[in-house]
Amino acid sequence: MTSFYDLDAVDALAQRLRVDPHALRKLRSLTLKRSLPFEEALSRFPNDAFPPEVRDLRHSFLHDVQEFPSQIDGATKLVSRTDAGFLIESVVLRPATGRVALCVSSQVGCAAACRFCATGHMGVARDLASSEILDQVALVNGRLAAEGRRVRNIVFMGMGEPMHNEAAVGQALDVLQSPRGFGHPPTRILVSTVGVPEPLLRTASRFPLTNYAISLHSAVQEVRERIIPLARRYSLDELRETVARLNRLQRERTTVMIEYLMLDGLNDSHEDALTLVQWLAGLRVHVNLIPYNPVEAAPDLASSPRPVIERFGAALRSAGYPTTIRYSLGRDVDAACGQLVQSENREIARSLAQATSSASTS
Repeated sequence: MTSFYDLDAVDALAQRLRVDPHALRKLRSLTLKRSLPFEEALSRFPNDAFPPEVRDLRHSFLHDVQEFPSQIDGATKLVSRTDAGFLIESVVLRPATGRVALCVSSQVGCAAACRFCATGHMGVARDLASSEILDQVALVNGRLAAEGRRVRNIVFMGMGEPMHNEAAVGQALDVLQSPRGFGHPPTRILVSTVGVPEPLLRTASRFPLTNYAISLHSAVQEVRERIIPLARRYSLDELRETVARLNRLQRERTTVMIEYLMLDGLNDSHEDALTLVQWLAGLRVHVNLIPYNPVEAAPDLASSPRPVIERFGAALRSAGYPTTIRYSLGRDVDAACGQLVQSENREIARSLAQATSSASTS
């Protein structure tokens, strides 16, 4: 069944059925921009405005949505289920600024398997379809409508490595930014990657106004390999050249976000700060220092003390690099950075694999 999020396919269908283009534009505006439920939006048109083929377009892809609101800040974790039965997580962030941000997932699990990240320890890595990525945005906007608000910033920092799902993430970015789709400003979208150069550069060439973040976490190759297995494949030299190429692809005022997780005794010394400054030389970047949020799978890791993080940040600022210390929201509901995990997905993956194996041998 054709997805309502598939803009080109819906346009072709509407043209074949001689649907009034103005009516289709209005339907999209009501649903994707104003967040009305699909059925409610249809009710605003005469019955003959859209034939059954349009009325029956699939517009919902995530089910059994559960909300877990934080009791200490404005964060809310949403857990929803895909058609295959997998659970994914999205996080709504309501900082004091009032600018609502949504952290979306691009995969079930993550093959990057970073030691500090709960998602990477799930043992599952399945791509989400673009419709499942977009439905996270639609679901949250629908809920925020009751508050008189809408998602302002969209960050691909949920479950999964976006550049391992390049095609679906690209399709989602296209629909998010398109005037025919959500019409979301590209400058309010950020795609975060652990550093997969070629897909990242292809995506940035296609969407140069979108913001990008690199999860660096150390400018020492050996240390980075200890916490990010993928670093063994992509060296720091290659990653630095990737950031330089991103700078050339984007506008002069656009900076690449460098994510740096502060780990006690591992990457937080003054020498580490100086090494990072040297690695950043000549690059147009903004550094985000992130206190570590504990996960059960890595009990040996601990966050750097706040004074250490402050000193690290001061060293970067004195070298001329804009630096922010991030405050993590949603810790009490395991919605903070690195904490997203659904252990049930392991059992679902095993069941699906067994079913596939049985079907192939029968």
